[in-house]
Amino acid sequence: MAIITLTTDFGEKDHFAGAIKGAIYSELSDVRIVDISHSVSPFSISEAAYIIQNAYTSFPKGSIHIIGIDAEINPENKHIAVLLDGHYFICANNGIISMICAEINPEKIVEINIHDKIQTSFPVLDVFVKVACHIARGGSLDVIGKTIEDIKPIQNIKPYVNDEQNQIIGSIIYIDNYGNVVTNIKKKFFDNIQKGRPYKISARNHTFTSIYKKYSDIVDFTKPKEDRQAEGKGLVVFNSSKYLEIAIYKSNTTSIGGASTLMGLDLMDTITVNFTSES
Repeated sequence: MAIITLTTDFGEKDHFAGAIKGAIYSELSDVRIVDISHSVSPFSISEAAYIIQNAYTSFPKGSIHIIGIDAEINPENKHIAVLLDGHYFICANNGIISMICAEINPEKIVEINIHDKIQTSFPVLDVFVKVACHIARGGSLDVIGKTIEDIKPIQNIKPYVNDEQNQIIGSIIYIDNYGNVVTNIKKKFFDNIQKGRPYKISARNHTFTSIYKKYSDIVDFTKPKEDRQAEGKGLVVFNSSKYLEIAIYKSNTTSIGGASTLMGLDLMDTITVNFTSES
């Protein structure tokens, strides 16, 4: 049974997500549809890229991933289908796939060219569904598009390192449900630059000199509960996806707050890591 996943910024209020599922089932009754997320911030390429990069690997090879973010076609925003790491991705050529492509080379990319056969003002419903169902039936990418070599890059996908190799300048690419802010600095990249040196991580007027292995490491469990005072404290971890993350311990955006609100951090804000020589 084919698996088709959906990642969009449609939210839950409107009919869009339900209509897409109905259209898929109308074409293929024997298919499994999985919602990855419909809560991507409107038109946020970096959020969608982060979510799909960290979700798709949990699915079996051959899965088909529809990404409905900024999908209206125009001369600068074409539609593509990509075979990458054994998975199929259908989306606009707006940078969403470039985060995955930075680590894994695509096996095939086609620019979808079936639009002249379909009247549509809702391409995710009319075009992406047709392509996904074609692939699910075992169809070739060559039938629905022409091969291209490159895709658009996403801005700030890679952090900057200065010539002296003592500073990383990264940016915030995602804010999660807890208000934690995720940067574009991955652990392997950090370790290669750090080389065991002390460091200072700066975000606005907040600084950190240690990275915890997990969130609860900030708690001193040798103290009585009433003396720990860990909730609401800021910390830095490499999250489960191995990205550098600034968090608030046991954050709650409706009460305590999250790193984004308490520290005044937003998408694309700069995060700086400075390394110093051992004294």
